Amino acid sequence: MTAHYTKLLRPALLLAICSAFCAGCSDYEFEYLYKDLPFEMARVSRPVIPAREVDIRDFGGIGDGVTLNSRAFAEAIDALCANGGGRLVVPAGVWLTGPVTLKDNIELHIKPDAVLLFSDDRELYPIEETVFEGLDTRRCLAPINAYGAKNIAITGGGTVDGNGDSWRQVKKSKMAPSQWKKLLAGGGFTNAKGDIWYPDSSSFRGSAVSDAFNVPQGLVTEEDWNSVKTYLRPVLVGLRECENVLLEDCLFQNSPCWNIHPLMCRNVIINNITVRNPWYSQNGDGLDVDSCENVLVINSSFDVGDDAICVKSGKDEDGRRRARPCRNLIVDNCIVFHGHGGFVVGSEMSGGVANVRVSDCRFLGTDVGLRFKSCRGRGGVVENIYISDIVMMDIPAEPLLFDLHYGGKSALEAAADGRSPYDVEYVPVDETTPQFKDIYISGIVCSGASRAMYFNGIPEKNIENIRVEDCVLVSGLGAELRYSSGILLRNVEVRQSEGPGYVLANCRSVRMTGCRDASGPSPDVYRHNSDNVVID
Repeated sequence: MTAHYTKLLRPALLLAICSAFCAGCSDYEFEYLYKDLPFEMARVSRPVIPAREVDIRDFGGIGDGVTLNSRAFAEAIDALCANGGGRLVVPAGVWLTGPVTLKDNIELHIKPDAVLLFSDDRELYPIEETVFEGLDTRRCLAPINAYGAKNIAITGGGTVDGNGDSWRQVKKSKMAPSQWKKLLAGGGFTNAKGDIWYPDSSSFRGSAVSDAFNVPQGLVTEEDWNSVKTYLRPVLVGLRECENVLLEDCLFQNSPCWNIHPLMCRNVIINNITVRNPWYSQNGDGLDVDSCENVLVINSSFDVGDDAICVKSGKDEDGRRRARPCRNLIVDNCIVFHGHGGFVVGSEMSGGVANVRVSDCRFLGTDVGLRFKSCRGRGGVVENIYISDIVMMDIPAEPLLFDLHYGGKSALEAAADGRSPYDVEYVPVDETTPQFKDIYISGIVCSGASRAMYFNGIPEKNIENIRVEDCVLVSGLGAELRYSSGILLRNVEVRQSEGPGYVLANCRSVRMTGCRDASGPSPDVYRHNSDNVVID
């Protein structure tokens, strides 16, 4: 078959080349993001894709939603690679396919009226070695995947659909009665309690042998792994150890698991994308930036079933051994609708997280707004985080949460378990002790939350050097800080409807300057075993 190659130099390519050579110049398109950046970070440029173009139809592709196009995609990408790379155009239509593997210098350009729909045939998704939930494990190959590729892109404004409903288990508590009834009528089966639906027996077997973080245990042979294949549901876009990555303008939706997972990648631009998963989707994260360096996440929207914009760096011993921190990340002008958290760090942060700026975002109805989570056993340090100008509304839990006692539950599920005692047993510090420190937050406005903020630290390594300034938080309960030290609250107004405005438990060196609560200009502060507290 003869492919038609277009060798016209596109304007987008010219822009990419100019960006590459003028990354530090005033005409760099993302220079505004680096203004007053409080840490050093290299300018991130677009990947440079050769000016060569092919159409998937030239390789036998048929966009009727029925014909399987796996071979057409593989042949088109191989043909481009044989000539140094280029753009693969997916025109209007519904393009059913198995996994698509991106290689060096390839742009997957999905036109606005095109849908890339991934088949639910498990045989198309081989089980591979990977990292999931921060641990070295095995999962099914991601529908869109790349390993060690340089200069790759997904663009064009079209839709990528992971056909995730055919993979995911579903909790009854997350569905309306009519939805649950319809789900059961469609097949599959439930557990003994009748409160979790599984698409097939493979999914159920996987849940029976997995830990609390969805990683199967004790599987040895290939037969063992294949017996739980549906449970090993893939992320929609899995990019591992890639460099110079662009995701732009497209809609990514209905993933079997996490939507987009760049792992140990460098120089990543995520611009003007939309990410959607049903709100009931188990592990339906939006974006998980995992042990990556030099990343821009901008002008994008998320409406998902779990955390929306997440920063990770491995879990426990696996993460500490990998020792790949996630650092140099800018998040700007993003909007999050449903999600367990709007912007989230952890809980997989054993490799460390540093140098992050989040600005000008809106979180509308997320369970938590800014969510930092970890627990004893993780290790790792989260530091040098700068967050400003975030507007939130209708937050069922907290707009600002630091939790070093995370146990795998959402903030709402944890809150339903009841309040924990103020005093926590001391544990000696070692390499497994996690730490949150040097975090600067300003300009937060939240209209409606259960609790204004919650710092839930540990005695052996307090949450340390947190500065919260110029915030207005309307909530049911006030702000509660536990095992925290070196805290500055400046011009923070808490408009709580019950209880004291501020609770300090086992805190050291807390300064409250110009703070108010619903009781008036002088804040009502309850103290438990806290000292060196200054209120002025």
